Amino acid sequence: MIDPGTTIGSIHLTIADLGRSVRFYEAHLGFTVHRRDDRTAWLGAGGPDLLVLTQCESAPRVRGTTGLYHFAILVPSRADLARSLGRLVNTDVVLQGAADHGVSEALYLADLDGNGIEIYRDRPKTGWPYVGGHLRMGADPLDLDDLLAEKSGAGDDAGLAASTVIGHVHLHVRSLADAERFYVNLLGFDLMQRYGPSALFVSAGGYHHHIGLNTWAGVGAPPPPPGAIGLRHFVVKMPSAPALAATSERLTRSCCRSPRPTRPTRPTRPTRHTRPTRRTKPTRPTKPTRPARPMRPSRDNPRQTGTTKCIFQAEPALILQWVKSAPVEEPGR
Repeated sequence: MIDPGTTIGSIHLTIADLGRSVRFYEAHLGFTVHRRDDRTAWLGAGGPDLLVLTQCESAPRVRGTTGLYHFAILVPSRADLARSLGRLVNTDVVLQGAADHGVSEALYLADLDGNGIEIYRDRPKTGWPYVGGHLRMGADPLDLDDLLAEKSGAGDDAGLAASTVIGHVHLHVRSLADAERFYVNLLGFDLMQRYGPSALFVSAGGYHHHIGLNTWAGVGAPPPPPGAIGLRHFVVKMPSAPALAATSERLTRSCCRSPRPTRPTRPTRPTRHTRPTRRTKPTRPTKPTRPARPMRPSRDNPRQTGTTKCIFQAEPALILQWVKSAPVEEPGR
């Protein structure tokens, strides 16, 4: 089982025009730019980075592949969700949908590159709907006028609340059975709900879902071509170094097993009744495959001081991460 304190960290996207995308996320969604260079911008709500945008001008937008369905921005209250809705209305952003899921209230839209976005607030856990002991998220209509009536206090231009986080990520996958084996059997997430034969939701610590998985892009959907617009990778944030070590070791054992070395071939020996043959050299044993190594600093995350990472090439790719909040001084030093 994965550590119950596990959450979703940052979302890393490829986009076509960095300036245009930064303006969209600032003006329409209330993000703050933490830092930026000529190709990449790191955005959030003033704390940890929540969204990393990397520009690729010639990046194609491909449909019908695995990858991002949407990433979900979790705001701390209904009033914050109302302010987000007011900002979208005032800046003429067209919603793709809105729903009351029983566990949450959610707004749906897309950015200028077609990346799916959800903005939501959670209902109190004591009121989540359960049927026969199993969580049952629904999709009832959301009264937007009633939600807007909650808007008070700070104006629409106040930006995201400081406690805003990435609540979950929802992915297109090629096989629901394979995805369940990876995220539930290997990573150790809890299966919270099946949604018919084509979607399921998994979480840590009893949350309604940290990761949604579906085959709505088609069973057997191919991965997007390298450099395509969409999800580069996402981060699974571990609460401690031991939690990261235990999970990465379990994945390494399952996904990166070393093959057995081959035995040397014996040379052929001549006999009285056969013509001597040329002696063959013994073959060298195959070198065992090295386990997955922690990811080195990259443009996607240039500041990794005090950060332990381990990347696994799932589809879409994910990174396990634990960030040390502050150095701990050892006694006697």
